[in-house]
Amino acid sequence: MSVLVHLSEYPATWIAATGLVYLLASRLYHRADCFPLLNPVLISVLLLIGLLKISGVSYATYFNGARPIHLLLGPATVALGIPLYLNLAKMKQYFIPLSIALLIGSVVGVISVLLIGSALGLSWVTILSFAPKSCTTPIAMALSQEHGGLPALTANAVIVAGVGGSALALPLFRWFKIKHEVAQGFALGLASHGVGTARAFQISDTAGAFAGLAMGFNGVVTALLLPFVLSLWMYL
Repeated sequence: MSVLVHLSEYPATWIAATGLVYLLASRLYHRADCFPLLNPVLISVLLLIGLLKISGVSYATYFNGARPIHLLLGPATVALGIPLYLNLAKMKQYFIPLSIALLIGSVVGVISVLLIGSALGLSWVTILSFAPKSCTTPIAMALSQEHGGLPALTANAVIVAGVGGSALALPLFRWFKIKHEVAQGFALGLASHGVGTARAFQISDTAGAFAGLAMGFNGVVTALLLPFVLSLWMYL
């Protein structure tokens, strides 16, 4: 135990721990034939929580050590532009239906939180924290903080939305007989951001490309629409 506390003082410790935990979770996921509830992100989070609890290390200490990984979220998102470029012709072909789906999906993602949160009697701060759940983490946390939510709570909501969406996506696609790769990928990226995009790439490169497109534009559209939707909700 004392060794863990001593090692926690070195930033590289938590970078290495995060990487090793994710590799372990990824191997478990593939050994289980990609069973949805064993999603690598979910398992990694649970294992890291357990490690922090056992070692007595605070989340602030862990985050300061693993901050370089957090900073890579931006470049990783930008890198999704490569498969998008390779599917540029299809993007032009489906521009109108995807634009409509993006607008509706972004609005429904926020309004659903307002309706369900109000029905369950959640506090306004909690609702604000959950509202941008379908955006990628950096955008969601920034929007939450700007509008009076709790960024830490938002980060958890983003993870739940990502893992839940990627776990339920394929059963829902089969149930509603959605076989088009563009529709599958766009839905995953729109509802479940980065985790959904990773799941979409397991379907095909085309699905992954359109998931990345949906994830990127959903962040922009949500940032633009969220103040308007919240103002309208308060007025009503």
